[in-house]
Amino acid sequence: MKKLELKFLNEDGKTVTISLEQPVEPADPALINAAMDAIITQNCFNSTGGNLVAKKEARIVERNVFGIEI
Repeated sequence: MKKLELKFLNEDGKTVTISLEQPVEPADPALINAAMDAIITQNCFNSTGGNLVAKKEARIVERNVFGIEI
């Protein structure tokens, strides 16, 4: 399963992650950058450490889980 993780800094300087499942690939860096700017500008999300104030990074993370027969 892949997720797009958008990482921001809040007013306390702590990292806040917003995860989106099934990202469109290939990722469009300009579109992701614009979306992150809009999230900050519109103050869409809050965190326990205050408002989101800066972009930190964006990344696509893939997690594979394999069952083991017992």
